[in-house]
Amino acid sequence: MNVRRLIPSTALAGAVALGLVTLSACAGTSDAAGKGSGGKLDVVASFYPMQYLAEQIGGAHVAVDTLTKPGVEPHDLELKPKQIGTLGEADVILYLKGVQPAVDEAIAQAGVANTVDAATLTTLEEHGAEVGHDHAAEEEHGHDHGSEAGADPHIWLDPVKYAEVAKGVGTALQKADPAHAADYAKNTDALVKKLADLDTAFENGLKTTATRTFITTHSAFGYLAERYHLEQEGITGIDPESEPSPARIKELQDIAAKDKVSTVFFETLASDKTAKTLAGDTGLKTDVLDPLEGITDKSKGDDYIEVMRSNLAALQKALGAK
Repeated sequence: MNVRRLIPSTALAGAVALGLVTLSACAGTSDAAGKGSGGKLDVVASFYPMQYLAEQIGGAHVAVDTLTKPGVEPHDLELKPKQIGTLGEADVILYLKGVQPAVDEAIAQAGVANTVDAATLTTLEEHGAEVGHDHAAEEEHGHDHGSEAGADPHIWLDPVKYAEVAKGVGTALQKADPAHAADYAKNTDALVKKLADLDTAFENGLKTTATRTFITTHSAFGYLAERYHLEQEGITGIDPESEPSPARIKELQDIAAKDKVSTVFFETLASDKTAKTLAGDTGLKTDVLDPLEGITDKSKGDDYIEVMRSNLAALQKALGAK
């Protein structure tokens, strides 16, 4: 996924060096078990979906620091030297490679033994601007969006894949802190149960609908669409900052009419201008479908489960669930 504002490699190298100096100065602050923050395991999470896993599974035994603060678009994150220093001091780093290239590069240089890439804990797939259509037929008719495809990192929007990641994170925390392994295992099981219940709610809630197609500004919902037999039509690809072509806008207008689409979805951390323009041109409604890259005051819920259930309600309404 492309990021518009990356740290120049020279600046990043300098920041990493400063971070390592900070690490050396603070080397004596952790206890004999290698834990800081009052004896808790120091976990650095790259952005909210990783933070949620760390907090739910780690419970009282972890202190979680998140690189991406509320309201910041994760793809645009620029790391400060202090944050890179925090990376070097972590007991565990939890991230998702491919979402934030600046973070990926800094983590690669941090040298922390317990570094967990969530992308390795499940299977990533390639998604473009659309999911669920007959791509061969589209190419035959001149609708090839293959150039927009790529490894889609939005695995957390599929509760089943997210549960797979949760299990891997639980194992990693047990390895990093064996003294509390039983608690991490118990918390992992509890979270996996919550995610199974969420999966069931989506499966049942979207079983019978008037249409299976939804339009969204950011093509973040490819995994969710595949899991629940829906068809995602993204105004842009998996990069939320890319601009749609006039041809793509015309195509979406035709799809909306053919598939009886009622709503164009936008998200909380990005501009709704394109969605409202398309909706206005086609006489459609707009609503929020949250990709859960961060929780803010505008989020329709206080945590992952609540916001996902809000997403389900929005999809049910838009798709005419029976």
